[in-house]
Amino acid sequence: DALYEMLGFETVNKYIERNIIEVAPLAYMRGRTLNNAFIILDESQNTTVAQMKMFLTRIGFGSTAVITGDVTQIDLPKGERSGLVHVSQVLKDVDGIGFTFFNAHDVVRHRMVQRIVEAYDAYDSKSVTSLANQDGSSQHDADR
Repeated sequence: DALYEMLGFETVNKYIERNIIEVAPLAYMRGRTLNNAFIILDESQNTTVAQMKMFLTRIGFGSTAVITGDVTQIDLPKGERSGLVHVSQVLKDVDGIGFTFFNAHDVVRHRMVQRIVEAYDAYDSKSVTSLANQDGSSQHDADR
C-alpha cells in the first residue's frame, strides 16, 4: 500500500514489470543470494527463528537489508518464538548491524492511533508490574 501511495499505481507496476522492484514471499527466498539490492522484510515479528536466519543469510554483496516489525503484534502460534525477538538478542552486538526502536511518539497514522498505542503501553506496564508482584518476575512474554 505504501509504495502505491508514494509512487503511484502506474510507477510501481512499471518498476515491477522491469524487475526494479520485486515482491516475493519469504518462502521463495531459500537458495537465493540477493546482490546489489535494497531488501525489506516487513512484518518480521511473525517470522520463526529459522525463517529469520534463512532471510538474513540471503543478503549478498552490495546489499542493504531493512527488517521491520512490531513485537507487540506477534501472531505466531503459542510457544513459537518470534524471529524478530530472537535476532534482536543474537545480533545486538554485531558490528555493522543496528536496531531502531519506535514508541507511541513515532506514530505517523491518525492521532488516535498514538493514543491507542500509549494506552496499550500503559496497560502492559501495569500488567508486567502486577505479574512481577505476584511471582517475583518482571519478564513478560519475553520469548514470544
